[in-house]
Amino acid sequence: MSVLGIDQITYAADDLAVCRTFFQDWGLVLKSEATDQLVFECLNGCKVVVAALDKPGLPAGMEEGPTLREVVWGVESDADLARYAAAIAKDPGFVDGEADGARRIGCIDPNGLAVRLQVSRKHAVEVDCGAMNTWNAKPRINQAAPVYDHATPIEVGHVVFFVSDVKVTSAFYSDRFGFVASDSYPNRGAFMRCAPEGGHHDLFLLQLPSGKRGLNHVAFTVRDIHEVFGGGLHFSRKGWETQLGPGRHPVSSAYFWYFKNPAGGLIEYYADEDQLTAEWQPREFEPGPTVFAEWAVDGGLDGHTRRQKNAEGPKGAFLTEKK
Repeated sequence: MSVLGIDQITYAADDLAVCRTFFQDWGLVLKSEATDQLVFECLNGCKVVVAALDKPGLPAGMEEGPTLREVVWGVESDADLARYAAAIAKDPGFVDGEADGARRIGCIDPNGLAVRLQVSRKHAVEVDCGAMNTWNAKPRINQAAPVYDHATPIEVGHVVFFVSDVKVTSAFYSDRFGFVASDSYPNRGAFMRCAPEGGHHDLFLLQLPSGKRGLNHVAFTVRDIHEVFGGGLHFSRKGWETQLGPGRHPVSSAYFWYFKNPAGGLIEYYADEDQLTAEWQPREFEPGPTVFAEWAVDGGLDGHTRRQKNAEGPKGAFLTEKK
């Protein structure tokens, strides 16, 4: 029995019109639209809901203003759902109801976030990905690596929150749902995955000295490093503002590109994270700039010039020609 991953997230936002354009430019498909709610879908059926701040029935927020209000985790079967229901039945805000015609359970985690579980509605997808030729292995033969003119996110891969107590909150996810420690910043940050075998983290919890609670970012998985770049360049051309990236995380090995999000926090394209098994031994890191990013472009790349922001665009045919 283990949680499979994120099935759905729900934002509360104050400008649905801007969010409609934002998430469509991001590469999501708009599945339904009402005056107080937008529902988008990733390639594998993972849903992103953006609701109006004053929509009735929304869970309370961890912080004021636009932010993430709810994370719905998918499980494999009704039997798993029943076992998790028993595990959280005495936790604050326990609910056992129905959503979109199926059972959904949940509670409030120690940080004030609405946590929900349901039998997963995501579906398997087969996509072509760019293979990387290295000195030892050359799987890409007689084939050029892909160039993407936009991104099509496969799913919501992980969420990151500022928490008031990282020990208490990480213990909650471990004890109730079987989440496993991947790596940590001692007494500061916990990288956790849903199951012993899986990507480096599905959840990252970060405790700031101020004790602030809230959303840091939501990360969307794309095919490969080339889609991180292609998606980010497209999003930049659409006029959305980079927070940081592109770059590479040394802790998870993933390539990233972060943008500011009108629905709250930041949003990330990422690819090529480490895959772990039960044999993995969690490591400890002291947080710092070079731990967060091996390298990164501050302010992003200009989608038109394909150079750093405010850098002069290419003029010659050969870009390595001596200036």
